[in-house]
Formats: sequence, C-alpha cells, structure tokens
Amino acid sequence: MPAGWRRFLLRLPIRLYRARLGRLLGRRFLLLEHIGRKSGKLRRVVVEVVARDDPCRPSWTVASGFGPQAAWYRNLRARPQATIQTGTQRHDVVAHFLSPEEGGELMARYAVRHPRTARRLSAFMGFEVTDGTAEEFRRVGTSIPFVRFELADRNAPDSDGSRSEP
Repeated sequence: MPAGWRRFLLRLPIRLYRARLGRLLGRRFLLLEHIGRKSGKLRRVVVEVVARDDPCRPSWTVASGFGPQAAWYRNLRARPQATIQTGTQRHDVVAHFLSPEEGGELMARYAVRHPRTARRLSAFMGFEVTDGTAEEFRRVGTSIPFVRFELADRNAPDSDGSRSEP
C-alpha cells in the first residue's frame, strides 16, 4: 500500500470530486463512498472503471489494484451498499463480487481496448505479461478481485427486512 507522498497523489482525485470537478476525470473513474467495516465511518476512494455494462440497467465494474486486502474492497465485503459518483451524478449502488472466471474474461476484453494500460496494471500488481495474448490477460484477471456496482433497488428489502423509501 502506498504511503507518504504516493498516498497523497493517489488521493488527489478525491479532492476534485469534493470541489465538484469530478467531471474532469471523465467516465473512466468514479468516486466510491462506503462505510468502514470497523469504524463505521464514511470512507472515500477513487477507482478506475474497467467496464460499463448494459445501458438499460447501468453498472460499473472496477478492479482492486491492491488485491483483496485493499481497505475499500474489504469494507464492501462487509457491507456491499455504497454510493458512487461519476462526473456530477451520484448513484446508490450495491457491490457484486465477480468470480475468478468472470474476472479473467473481463481482463481479456479490457486488454483489447487498453493494451498499454492493461500491461501497466498487470505489472503494478506483480503479474508478468510477456506476449500480451488474451489468454495471458485472462490468467492475470482470474487473480484480480473485480467488483460490479449495480443500481440499488430502492424498493428491495433492507437487511432488516424493511423497505427503503425514495
């Protein structure tokens, strides 16, 4: 995990969102607001969107670049309800954790769209990519935790059985 000035740099995009300038980051990044599993406090992190799915039912898929030990990932495992912000739009969402097979397919598709970024992301996470084939990226993707955020259904029962009111 980064510390010192590297941590400061990685957290700068949060300041953009707080200053209502999140649109400068485009649709490729989102601000994730979630609840700390131990503290119960609101936490924020900016993550890269690696896939946007069905336009009829919006969803955003992100990768945990620091693996399953990333604080935001562990927090979502404990409480999958969160809020995301893309540009100036905010959405209540629920986190769904992809299987290793789904992650592999996603990474192979991402590498086709963003080959250089996929290589850098793989190297950053400690995976060696030699020839850059889809099979190689598929193998890497099976080891990366991916999370898909889907819009929360406001009429679905909460964990206590009650229903959320709009």
